Amino acid sequence: MAAPVPSGEPVNPLAGRAVISGVGQSKVGRRLGRDGLELTLDACLRAIEHAGLTPADIDGVATYPGATVPDPGFTGGGAYDVIGGLGIRARWFLGALETAGQLGPLADACLAVATGLADHVVCFRSVWESTAQQNRGRAGVLAGGSQGQGRADGPYEWFAPFGAISAANWLSMMAQRYMYEYGLTREQLAQVPLNARRNAALNPNAVYRTPLTLEDYLGSRMISTPFCLYDCDVPCDGATAVVISRRDATAGLPQAPLTVESVGTGMYQRSTWDQRADLTTMAAHDAAHTLWERTSLRPADVDIAELYDGFSYLTLQWLEALGFCEQGQAGHFVEDGERISRSGELPLNTNGGQLSGGRLHGVGLLHEACVQLWGQAGERQVAGEPAVAAVAAGGGPVAGCMLLSRSG
Repeated sequence: MAAPVPSGEPVNPLAGRAVISGVGQSKVGRRLGRDGLELTLDACLRAIEHAGLTPADIDGVATYPGATVPDPGFTGGGAYDVIGGLGIRARWFLGALETAGQLGPLADACLAVATGLADHVVCFRSVWESTAQQNRGRAGVLAGGSQGQGRADGPYEWFAPFGAISAANWLSMMAQRYMYEYGLTREQLAQVPLNARRNAALNPNAVYRTPLTLEDYLGSRMISTPFCLYDCDVPCDGATAVVISRRDATAGLPQAPLTVESVGTGMYQRSTWDQRADLTTMAAHDAAHTLWERTSLRPADVDIAELYDGFSYLTLQWLEALGFCEQGQAGHFVEDGERISRSGELPLNTNGGQLSGGRLHGVGLLHEACVQLWGQAGERQVAGEPAVAAVAAGGGPVAGCMLLSRSG
């Protein structure tokens, strides 16, 4: 495994030319009953307005995963839908599934504006999984909702005969291996969802805001050992949009542009859950290595971390992959909850993440990083004017990450 922080002179292809000029979200909640494309357009319009732009100023669109994924509720529309819905004259656009996780198209958008293919790209991620699941439950939307309707193919040929059709099943085995190797305890793992719930209490858009104790956590039902109910993210409906702009095109806009210092897009091994050389690492490690080799900033420079928590264990993987602690030490890093609290040395998932805030599939964490850096997070705002944020999405078989700063 490559070292989390490379040595040598960094080569940054963005060179400070790609910035974030605005962000927006639709209403977020459980079973809103609203059309996914409607949520998508709401978020895009809010991000465009926040940036001080109009749809006529937008000349690029990018999204993950596009509009053709069969799982109900997994996407609220693709690039074509937003181009048509907002009347955008796109000089560049992208809808991509096989990419560096949910942040892959945003990394591509940064390259597009840095090279002059577009001036302002609206990037979005939308879901309406909570509404899609209301009649059939969460299992009903997995693998296209096709369980029991024909022969399983691809990886499901190996998983389905054992009833392992959920990422909770696949990832739980990786977590068990890590626990065996490094002694991670459930009490340590609990600190990720407990921290998320404390932060969600200050987020009016979070799905779950009621207090959560360690006793509540340990007493909840098991989903797939060692994951209990609170280790799993919360299906919801909602959309998030981010406007990525060419720095030279942001003069006079209301928000001080946030610099995209680096993007992490690497994949050094197979994009699988179970075929890495070291099963206590994941694709997060590959993405993080490429993030740090493209910037002179280092983990010690990061003021806040918004790290993917589709399952609590993935957050621990990101803490190690990004070099915030040594491999095998993530449990000790979080064990009392103080270090990752909003007043700690590395405030983590300050909006409640996906475990309490709602499963906005990674891009919601990017939105939170931006409002924190702009000082617009309201009651949950981290003190001390944070200047550098690390954002990560995915982390199982595919992953991507970004480093943002308030510096010009």
